[in-house]
Amino acid sequence: MSASGACELCAVTLTSPVGEILLRGCEKGVHTIDIKLNTDKEESVHPVVLSEMSSELQRCVDWLQCYFMNPESISALPLPALHHPLMQSDSFKAQVLKTLLKEVGVGKTVSYKQLAEMIGNPNAVRAVGSAMKQNPVPLIVPCHRVLLSSGHTGSYMGGKGDDIKVWLLTHEKKSSGA
Repeated sequence: MSASGACELCAVTLTSPVGEILLRGCEKGVHTIDIKLNTDKEESVHPVVLSEMSSELQRCVDWLQCYFMNPESISALPLPALHHPLMQSDSFKAQVLKTLLKEVGVGKTVSYKQLAEMIGNPNAVRAVGSAMKQNPVPLIVPCHRVLLSSGHTGSYMGGKGDDIKVWLLTHEKKSSGA
């Protein structure tokens, strides 16, 4: 933390099977995960440039490496600490994201309507969708596991990452044997 109390963020870019992933965080946890569109996809997950990072960012790198090798293996790992202000709040959006993280595991999916029901507000389907769009830490908070009631995948990353959503769901299904 700086003298002003604000987090001092550091960043690391990783290669991955879905393209480059930019992680930002501080010593207290991960702030954001950004999947970069139109970047090279690689089988392994590793930093593009080796640099010093906080232990929490390193934990996130380790978690992502395990996720991309075998999604089922992440259940044995501690979850990276999340330090984005949204994830620290008690807001409706935070409640939606925390419920998704806790209740919808690898290889499982849920509809926007089901997720709204899970948080006790079945009429909040659109608000749940809005929370998904504002998820600061995709992959860890698995917004890719939220589908339309019809079973169709819906859009991901504003419709620009639909192929990534399909890849992630397929990757998890293969791992879980579903």
